[in-house]
Amino acid sequence: MSLTETELAYVTSQFLGRLATVDGRGAPQNNPVSFRYNTELGTFDIGGRNLAESRKFKSILNNPHVAFVIDDLVTPRPWTVRGIEIRGIAEAISGQSPANPHFSGELIRIHPTRILSWGLDPETPGMQKRNVAANIPS
Repeated sequence: MSLTETELAYVTSQFLGRLATVDGRGAPQNNPVSFRYNTELGTFDIGGRNLAESRKFKSILNNPHVAFVIDDLVTPRPWTVRGIEIRGIAEAISGQSPANPHFSGELIRIHPTRILSWGLDPETPGMQKRNVAANIPS
C-alpha cells in the first residue's frame, strides 16, 4: 500500500478531488472528479458519466502523467487546510462494471509515483513528500 494509515483515513473520508491532465498539444486541464481508493491495487480509481468522451480520458491516452489533489478547508479562522497530492501514471480503462449506476463503463486508474500531504497529522506539521513505486501493468 502506498498510503500511510493517516492518509488512507483522510482519502476514504473524502468524495471529491481534482484531476490535472495535459493533452497532446500541451494544454492543461483540471477537473473536479469523484474517486475511490482501490486498497487492493493501491490506486485511485476515477469514474464518471460518458468518461470515454471526456477530454481528460482522451488526454491520458496521449500523456499518462497526471496530478490528483484531494483537499479541504478545516477552518477559516485560524486558516487550517489539509490535503494530499498524488502524482502518477494513469490508465484509461474501458469495459469495467461501473461503481455507480450513473457512471459509464470506463475509469481512470492512477498509479501513484509521488505523494505529498499536508495538515493530515498534527504530529508532523508541514508538507510530507515521498516517492513510491508504482505497480503499472504492462
